[in-house]
Amino acid sequence: MTIGQHTTGTHHAGGSYVDANGVRTYYDVEGSGEPLILLHGGLCAIETIAALGAGLAERYTVYRPERRGHGRTPDVDGAFSYGLFADDTIAFVEALGLESVHVVGFSDGATVGLLTALRRPDLVRSLVHIGQQANASGIRAEFREVMKLDAMPQGMLPPMLRDLYASVSPDGPDHWDAIVEKEWQMIKSGEPDLDLSELANVQAPTLVMLGDNDMVTEAHAADMANAIPTSKVVVVPDATHGLPMEKPEIVARAVIDFLSED
Repeated sequence: MTIGQHTTGTHHAGGSYVDANGVRTYYDVEGSGEPLILLHGGLCAIETIAALGAGLAERYTVYRPERRGHGRTPDVDGAFSYGLFADDTIAFVEALGLESVHVVGFSDGATVGLLTALRRPDLVRSLVHIGQQANASGIRAEFREVMKLDAMPQGMLPPMLRDLYASVSPDGPDHWDAIVEKEWQMIKSGEPDLDLSELANVQAPTLVMLGDNDMVTEAHAADMANAIPTSKVVVVPDATHGLPMEKPEIVARAVIDFLSED
């Protein structure tokens, strides 16, 4: 399969903006080699995946875009949805002229990557899906109960996420509450809600990854992998939903090993 442009030379971390689906999208680039899109979690700026990105950049050209309303990318009127985020991601890949990319997504970013692979199999050469369910049945019971609440519980988010947002968002620190509300409404709507049978349409070789104390159950991760034609599961011990931040070197090594097989 053809790998797109932007694969030669070494890129050093430094940010740029590109118009993607009408969104002034911030991203940075690091490393050299085949292009890899690294997708952050919900309510995160890309600093949260910096260590993982650095590990992957030893082998790949790593692009880290920030989704609408996240980090340095301004918010846009309207609700959040994974489908919209996937459309933005597709537009981002096309705006950079990349023909085929590896996609590594964490949490919300995992769903965005999965939908991107389903919608545009021609763009996604391989997929890594970290710490996210296909549907609500895959979440541990205690988290399912929390998601029935009208508002995100106080203390659910690490304070550093708000601090990061305040330090970089073009919308200003006061817009954080609006972003949290959009995120919570998306979660409360039941997204993501993919039937496992839909995963049979994933053409990209896929690595399903999670911590042994993640929000997602190991049984559900196994069911996802079983539904995807070419896939494997890696469960990292002594890790929570914050796996890419807790053990970035282990995650990067597992991803590189998997992509090397591909």
